[in-house]
Amino acid sequence: MGIKTFAAIDVGSYEVSMKIFEISKKYGVHEIDYIRHRIDLGTETYNTGHISYERMDELCEILNGYTEIMKSYRVDDYKAYGTSAIRETVNTKIVVDQIKLRTGLNIDVLSNSEQRFLDYKSIALKSKYFSDIISAGTAIIDIGGGSTQVSLFDDAKLVCTVNIPLGILKLRSRIELLQPGHLEYEEILSELVDNELHNLRKIYLSEMDIRNIIVVDDYLSTIALKAADNAVDCGYVTGARFLEFVEILKKMPQDQAAKTFGIKRENASLLMPSAILVNNFIRITAAEKLWIPGVSLADGIAYDYAERAKIIKSEHDFTSDIISCAENISLRYKGSRSVGDELEAGALAIFDAMKKLHGLSKRERLLLGIAARLHDVGCYVSLSAPAESSYSIIMGTEIIGISHLEREMIATVVYNTYPKDINYDEFNEGDFNSDVVLTVTKLTAILRVASGMARSPRKRYRSVKAQLKEKELILTVECDSSLALEKGFFLEQSLLFEEVFGIRPVLRKKKGDR
Repeated sequence: MGIKTFAAIDVGSYEVSMKIFEISKKYGVHEIDYIRHRIDLGTETYNTGHISYERMDELCEILNGYTEIMKSYRVDDYKAYGTSAIRETVNTKIVVDQIKLRTGLNIDVLSNSEQRFLDYKSIALKSKYFSDIISAGTAIIDIGGGSTQVSLFDDAKLVCTVNIPLGILKLRSRIELLQPGHLEYEEILSELVDNELHNLRKIYLSEMDIRNIIVVDDYLSTIALKAADNAVDCGYVTGARFLEFVEILKKMPQDQAAKTFGIKRENASLLMPSAILVNNFIRITAAEKLWIPGVSLADGIAYDYAERAKIIKSEHDFTSDIISCAENISLRYKGSRSVGDELEAGALAIFDAMKKLHGLSKRERLLLGIAARLHDVGCYVSLSAPAESSYSIIMGTEIIGISHLEREMIATVVYNTYPKDINYDEFNEGDFNSDVVLTVTKLTAILRVASGMARSPRKRYRSVKAQLKEKELILTVECDSSLALEKGFFLEQSLLFEEVFGIRPVLRKKKGDR
């Protein structure tokens, strides 16, 4: 395979950008052009829920220009994504259809967790320093127009990822409604930010030692580096040096900031919300270093494309980050680690043994493992209605790298794992098409059987083996305890499995065990 020319288009909240890349196995991902157009889609969406006809005209004109640029580069392939400004409109499907009809471009709308995962992927794949940085307590602050994502790492593991309503467009709009003077502006902005960071600090940061902050944004980070005269190599600025920069920025009217930093005045209005957000985060964590990798969503789109096409291979295991995030959600809601381990081991053993019959992929295997891990989180809220509570917790908790649809699939599998008749009409009322309904049903059937095997938090299986023999799935467990409890529940939990696959699960204890 030679060099491939690829275009990544980001239809964002306050600008539409496109990067052209050359991608090859020999040279990796190499940026050759970067085009940006300022267009404020987000303010309309966040205030009215709609994108106006005039703004749609402007957007389509920009995108038609991008198609001409792609032709001039003889682009082999492209990916175009919309983020919160399109995602949060009340008529997202109509907007996407209009763009397709008027420009010929297919726009896929990213869920928040998908968008942030691409940003995160761009950081991990672009820098050789990433693994070293996250070995200590690290926070990635991914600043967007509608919200900000905070992902926390400790000992090179993703602890959690949290979305907070501190988007720079939303912050600017809220403050402009108050019409503050220049001196009051920073004070009000700081109070708004502190209000949201207070809960983040209390719930997620109280037991963490954050030493490093990684910032992903469009304007602030590069300007901060220039203002610090690239004080430290490799895109580093000390926390103290950044706080000094913010104090200078506070004293500048927007016109002066635009002139000083060589940016448009409308872009200068977005600097202060970003600066105060990072400034206050440094203050509550006492972070020592601020790392500015200089990446954008377009970089993440390109790296993701190259990785999926098997042109490049990442040294970082992103799947383990997703699993680690799920494990920490379970711990937060006092989920049983031992039951989670047994449930996951049993479910994945069944999944692997049934490959030829279920026809599902590695991705569905990952969703099954997450569902097993989050199976009992609802017990933290209600012991009498764990299924409903588990569903609500999963739907209300982001797992970076998992789309909204996938999160709904996981929540539905968990909900239906508890003994009850499955109501297929409920599936069809949501976002599920027939293929998704079938996948959810298969995963539910597998997890039900696994839950029939994992009933006691005190019981330890040394091994679980699943083997398909004619019309039976033989599940052999190795343990020292009796299986009387499990066998009592196993038949009831196996009925759906038999209905879906036409195979009868049989639970056995390994010969020779007591």
